[in-house]
Amino acid sequence: MKKLKTGILLLLVTTLIISCGKTNNNDPLSLFSEITKNQSPNTLSKREMKNGWQLLFDGKTTTGWHGYNMKIFPDCWKIEDESFTMNSTGGHEDQDIITNRKYRDFVLSLEYKLTKGANSGVIFQIAEDTIYKFPYETGPEFQVIDHENWPDKLEDWQINGANYAMYPPIAKPYKPVGEWNQLLLFVKGNDVTQILNGVVVVKYVKNTDEWKKLRNSGKWSAFPDWGKFDEGYISLQNHGTKVWYRNIKLKEI
Repeated sequence: MKKLKTGILLLLVTTLIISCGKTNNNDPLSLFSEITKNQSPNTLSKREMKNGWQLLFDGKTTTGWHGYNMKIFPDCWKIEDESFTMNSTGGHEDQDIITNRKYRDFVLSLEYKLTKGANSGVIFQIAEDTIYKFPYETGPEFQVIDHENWPDKLEDWQINGANYAMYPPIAKPYKPVGEWNQLLLFVKGNDVTQILNGVVVVKYVKNTDEWKKLRNSGKWSAFPDWGKFDEGYISLQNHGTKVWYRNIKLKEI
């Protein structure tokens, strides 16, 4: 009897351990915990591969990416130190790079590093069509910017970590210029969560009354198709200042 009780206890403990080790695909912070820290850039760990993560950038080639409304990879971008970065000055948002594939429900993880006064962004749910000139005409943006050294006054929905022109960040866990930040974007149905360096900075539900009010009363009122698409491409923005992107990984959920 004692052996039977011991066996049952061990089974319960083992089941609990296995259960605790599982990732909740509805929990952005649980998904963030799947990312293996301190490994070689642009690689997947065995754990990440097991959990369904895929690399969107190998650090060496432009495979999987092209310029917006282009068939080629634009020459205002280059690969430097195993990172995507810009090699031109002045705004080139019409030459943002986008993924070759569309995504609907996903979690995206990447690292970015800023130079002083740099401005960029990660845009998602983008429609690629010649009726649009820029990705931001249709897709929401996870703002990437050194707002502390930006020359002009910014609104709170323009600073690092914001959902640009919609939701300001509820926390400010960004790292200093020259250090790598880890960005995670969770999109599932209408639920969107933005995480920066392990901290939730924005969380909202698309198509709610609040979302529609913000969308229709601000900058996006001039762009009738902004936020309209539930499936679309993912873009890295070239705002004419230097930013590095690496470790770009995605998991469909």
